[in-house]
Amino acid sequence: MLQSFSPDLPRKLAAGIESGLLRHLHAVLVGHNGELALETYYTGRDENWGKPLGNVAFDAQTLHDLRSVTKSVVSLLYGIALDRSLVPPPEASLLAQFPDYPDLQADTSKAGITIEHALTMSMGLLWDENRPYTDPLNSEIAMENVPDRYRFILEQPVVAEPGTRWIYSGGSVALIGALIARGTGQSLPDFARETLFGPLGIEQFEWNRGPDGVASAASGLRLCPRDLLRIGNMVLKGGEHEGRRIVSQGWIEASLKPAIETGDGLHYGRLWFLGEAPTPALSGERNWAAGFGNGGQRLWLMPDAGVAVVIYSGHYNEWDAWVTPNRVWREIVLANLVA
Repeated sequence: MLQSFSPDLPRKLAAGIESGLLRHLHAVLVGHNGELALETYYTGRDENWGKPLGNVAFDAQTLHDLRSVTKSVVSLLYGIALDRSLVPPPEASLLAQFPDYPDLQADTSKAGITIEHALTMSMGLLWDENRPYTDPLNSEIAMENVPDRYRFILEQPVVAEPGTRWIYSGGSVALIGALIARGTGQSLPDFARETLFGPLGIEQFEWNRGPDGVASAASGLRLCPRDLLRIGNMVLKGGEHEGRRIVSQGWIEASLKPAIETGDGLHYGRLWFLGEAPTPALSGERNWAAGFGNGGQRLWLMPDAGVAVVIYSGHYNEWDAWVTPNRVWREIVLANLVA
């Protein structure tokens, strides 16, 4: 087990910023075995779900878009609801949970789609989030702008056999959010407040809603950085927080188990990205899990090292937004672990 980080960790991060290699950062937090090893904040331009906020001086109390890191939080919420027998199991038919669309249920080409396929983004339905999120033809943006988001998602044509192809889809997560809301009788934010945020001591959050008033399960959550780190630490502890069970260990393990390849060298679990990274102090590659969000938002977890990292960034809608958080994770955090 690792004992600590190099005392040079803060300086290495600062040097990366001074060199211009690390750009657009708003916050970097590094946790090790539940303790803060590094906490830094910066000033930069930000936005709230696309609405400009101007130049913001960030600190521990500043809410920040998670964007698609929201998806990984929704995975936890589904696990909590399942633990309470409030939602169907992953192997259940997806379309059967939406009886209000009898015409879609009659489509036999979609009969094999399960909730698990939605959780792993392998439903096999057409979906295009490769377009910029400023483009109304981006499937997630189009979903937010239609009168009935769930019909819009479920009526998309089949392009692959369920479970055989990973297609990044905010629509799949919207369906998971709907199942949570219907099963619990609560909105997604209310259920999160009661079962996840409250028990973790998270008091401040926002959850953006679409024009239809539905909280966006795909990208709408805003959290303070320490609170996202609390969620990461809870996952590292197998679903426990300060001796209290928040979500079952079985759900955590199943969520972080590779279910399908993403096509770019990574795997995907139940709304978590999964991969490996060189970790010199552990003598080789080690598994990590992460939530990724537009603009460079990250929640990185490495269970073998007890490490959780939160990165907030303002590089929204740019193709290279992944570069800085990846460098922070590999070249600053993992490179400065010491045995």
